[in-house]
Amino acid sequence: MSDNVAVAGVGMIPFAKPGKSDAYDVMGAEAARRALADAGIGYDAVQHAYVGYVFGDSTSGQKALYRLGQTGVPVVNVNNNCSTGSSALFMARQAVAGGMVDVALALGFEQMVPGAIQQVYSDRPGALESFEQVRDRVSGVPDASVPNAATFFGGAGQQYVEDHGIDPSVFAHITVKSRKHAANNPYAVFRDPLSFEEVMASPHIYGPLTRFQCCPPTCGAAAAVVVSPDYAKKHGLRSDVVIAGQSMVTDTPGAFEGDMRRLVGYDMAVNASTAVYEESGIGPEDVRVVELHDCFTTNEFLTYEALGLTPEGTADKFVLDGDNTYGGRVVTNPSGGLISKGHPLGATGLAQCAELVWQLRGEAAARQVDGVDCALQHNLGLGGACVVTMYKKADG
Repeated sequence: MSDNVAVAGVGMIPFAKPGKSDAYDVMGAEAARRALADAGIGYDAVQHAYVGYVFGDSTSGQKALYRLGQTGVPVVNVNNNCSTGSSALFMARQAVAGGMVDVALALGFEQMVPGAIQQVYSDRPGALESFEQVRDRVSGVPDASVPNAATFFGGAGQQYVEDHGIDPSVFAHITVKSRKHAANNPYAVFRDPLSFEEVMASPHIYGPLTRFQCCPPTCGAAAAVVVSPDYAKKHGLRSDVVIAGQSMVTDTPGAFEGDMRRLVGYDMAVNASTAVYEESGIGPEDVRVVELHDCFTTNEFLTYEALGLTPEGTADKFVLDGDNTYGGRVVTNPSGGLISKGHPLGATGLAQCAELVWQLRGEAAARQVDGVDCALQHNLGLGGACVVTMYKKADG
């Protein structure tokens, strides 16, 4: 399937704090319009649509896309926790790569409420029940006041600290870097700089995490149009950015053996990225820009090693040497990432896609990374799913 799917158009709207955005259907429709306009086609050209969101009623995808028209196109609603947006993209790419359609739309949106994510249903087993059992056994039962996700990713960071003997304050430098990047992103929620001291002084959440090291609930939408190169050529569409490799994986038994890092998706990131490097023929040493899933600073830190951007046990040096930012080896989350740009769950994976397509086109303005010819995306959903995608400039 390598190289036979082009990203003809991307679009997103500025992310916003809960209560400050339009309703999900308005946001979703606008992101789709922007992607279609960027591609230079109308909604009537779309043959399949895959729409991702985590919190919403069934067929919310139709509710959003019906604002663009009722064309009879199949609309598949997708929910894969925080990897929902890239899961929608994965399905759209499959449809085109497999020859089912020539044009597919992937759309993601989320309308969130303030505060930590809560379990919606209390009358049935929770999807994270087995994960929580491992966490409780390894880290102890957390206080009920602590956000659930923070106990997982904070626990994983704490385990790394203990295993490698590093100063846990190293994680705070990631937020400082993210805010610097977000200052140049008009789509980001938090664009004001933060000092290392301010990050460390923010309220303690769990393990090594302080508040400014945790992503905020956010509302937003993003979309991508993927097409076959033949269709692009026939209709004069852009095909200069292609998906060179993509892998979606779920957990293996090792995730539940008692290592908090593996519990939060380390193995999934390793397995998915290994497959993508093999499919694309592009290795981590070739990557100069990456959008990865920094729901917490600790997860960005762990993911450096999982993706092979730095050898195991060296992520602290990678951070402190500035190898994760401009002037370093690989610019990580030039958008500001989830921590600063915001994390509307269903939209995140497609917002990452948009940023990397802009980077490859040379359209990222003040965020532009020099000399980019490939770009790596990592999107994680606890529970679990991980999607890794390699984009590159088309040959010729």
